[in-house]
Amino acid sequence: MDEFEAVHILLVEDSDADAEMIVRALRKGSVVNKLVRVHDGVEALEFVFREGAFSQRSGGQPRLILLDLKMPRLGGIEVLRRLKADDRTKVIPVVMLTSSAEERDIIESYHLGVNSYLVKPVNFSTFTDVIAQAGLYWAVMNRLPS
Repeated sequence: MDEFEAVHILLVEDSDADAEMIVRALRKGSVVNKLVRVHDGVEALEFVFREGAFSQRSGGQPRLILLDLKMPRLGGIEVLRRLKADDRTKVIPVVMLTSSAEERDIIESYHLGVNSYLVKPVNFSTFTDVIAQAGLYWAVMNRLPS
């Protein structure tokens, strides 16, 4: 079985520390779906559209994309723009998970079709709860079209 075949959650996060906290929070909240992490927007688009390093990836699309806003090479807004503009990927739920609480970022994200916008809490306990609840809803309970 291809290691990417059963991906349910695609985590797009450039910070190793934040990625580790997100993964721990999901596990603590009993969200045990297969998760793949990429480090920036370029890798995210290559993964989803099976290009570059992921051109031979088999399997379906993620059930959920957790997307950081501010990343090197290609930021979350541009990734979101491309995902929601493509008929093959526009129904994949995207949760913007960022430290930016700037109104313009929130407005632009919703304008482009983000499904949810979560600001990373500073408090670890709150962060864990928020991530676990979001993961449980979007990756487990939410229904996607076939």
